[in-house]
Amino acid sequence: MKYYRHVRWVFLALGLATVIGLTVMNVYSLYALHDNKVQSSVEKQKRQLMEYTNQIRSRFRYPVRTLWQLDMEELKASLSSPSNVPPDLMAIIEEASRDSLFSDIYLTTPDCSPCEHYGDPIWHYQPESGLFAITSDYDQLVSDGLGITRTRMNALVQDYRWNTRVIFDTHNSMTVALINSTSREVVAYLLLVIDQDFLVNSYMGPKLAETFGTGEETGIIVWLHDWTKNEVLSTTAPEVAYSYQNVDFIQNFPDLLNNWNLKAAFTVNPDIAASRASLTRNLLALAGAMVLLIGAFVFMFFTAQRERALAQRQALFLANVTHELKTPLAVISAAGENLLDGRVTDPARLKSYGTHIFNESLRLRTMIDRLLDVARSNTKNVHLRKTPTHVPDFLRAYLKKKKSYLESHDVNLYLDIAENTPAIKVDQSDLESILDNLIDNAVKYSPDRKFIEIRTKNSSDMVSLIVKDKGVGIPKEFQQYIFDKFFRVEDALTAQTKGHGLGLSIVKDLTTRNGGIINVTSTPGKGSAFAIQFPVSDSHQPQDGTSTSNPIHQHPKEQEFEHAS
Repeated sequence: MKYYRHVRWVFLALGLATVIGLTVMNVYSLYALHDNKVQSSVEKQKRQLMEYTNQIRSRFRYPVRTLWQLDMEELKASLSSPSNVPPDLMAIIEEASRDSLFSDIYLTTPDCSPCEHYGDPIWHYQPESGLFAITSDYDQLVSDGLGITRTRMNALVQDYRWNTRVIFDTHNSMTVALINSTSREVVAYLLLVIDQDFLVNSYMGPKLAETFGTGEETGIIVWLHDWTKNEVLSTTAPEVAYSYQNVDFIQNFPDLLNNWNLKAAFTVNPDIAASRASLTRNLLALAGAMVLLIGAFVFMFFTAQRERALAQRQALFLANVTHELKTPLAVISAAGENLLDGRVTDPARLKSYGTHIFNESLRLRTMIDRLLDVARSNTKNVHLRKTPTHVPDFLRAYLKKKKSYLESHDVNLYLDIAENTPAIKVDQSDLESILDNLIDNAVKYSPDRKFIEIRTKNSSDMVSLIVKDKGVGIPKEFQQYIFDKFFRVEDALTAQTKGHGLGLSIVKDLTTRNGGIINVTSTPGKGSAFAIQFPVSDSHQPQDGTSTSNPIHQHPKEQEFEHAS
């Protein structure tokens, strides 16, 4: 008794440990899901930063997007003077001059070197006349931009395959080198001076607010930052002071604005806030479920303890009643013996004896009725516990328990189970008993080749479970009797095999009790195949699909095995 009491405590501890372990795993999964949501939100915002810089790059290139279509040979021949600039190039320059992004436009040929000698003549576009004029009055940034472009093109031109190349002098100028890709030479340089005030205040700043919103409600604060001067040019949250310690991510501009970049701080956006709220709700629900489960375990344990104590009291009650039965029986026996001998003739004494017998018989009857009530309260009607059962999952679990048995008998087992087999409604204990008997018979009556195939087959409203062996088989004339109790096919082999002729009758009874039918096909010397059919559960409809073969302990000689039809 003490041993069983310890076992119950052990199982209670295991149950509680399982609940706590599962709860910890679920908490971990919830936090992982939340972290993944946060990371996904951050990655989305990083992609927005990159898309923003690409849009800025496209904005610069848009006015000169068609320069690559020019005939560079013709352009080289015509650039002898400012008045000879080809019309198609002039059209592009006129469009660029109307763009507020650029304040001035200059054109020079490679033989002119203002980048080396500041003040050398250069062609300057005049928007009023729509023509170029030669000038020596230009800013140093023009000379710097042309110098940077010429230096880079001297290194690139021999291997460059396209006819235009855009090079930026930080935020000061954008220079387009026009290249004759056939002769590998630069034809001209077109320099556009960037209007920094328009760029920052009229374009990049408003576009920051349009893309990322203002303030912290979008979950990100962005600063357009000149890192060389440590100066914030624009921001989505003017109320938040810039600090490098608050920066979570830096996005550079591709091939332009080298001294500028975007610095971002990630805050809590609505998606992350919703995920956090969901995490809190789930944790509270999980905590409540854990408390309920632990409470249920403890309640069931102590209820079982009380039931056990009650059972002990009932056993003591029965023992006491059994002992007390002796008293009325002794009284009735003694009174009956005296009456039988005829020694009592006085009417008063006869009545007294009768009264004793009657009273003791009532007492005895009361005790018997009490015992019957106790016995009746401890007896429950046996009923089926039918549940929807997914056959593939059931078979895997069953064969896992049966593994040692199959291995000890050197059984080659082959499974052909349709994973989409619809559920059947059976008592799983009965189904396990059915399989036990069929597999045991297959092993017992397969003296040489212990090979068993288990497979499923679906129809519109039935599921077939087929168990086939390569044993001795059953003669046709006996097949109609094999499900009768105590019937055995007697021959030289079966006579040496232990059995009582009850296995298949049990299979038939259990199958019928669960609403199924069983059929057998057998050939002596080749084996038998038992097909058990059960109706599909009302809550699951059959589906067509392919099956999954899963050979287990299969020897090479069994590769040619043909499936049962």
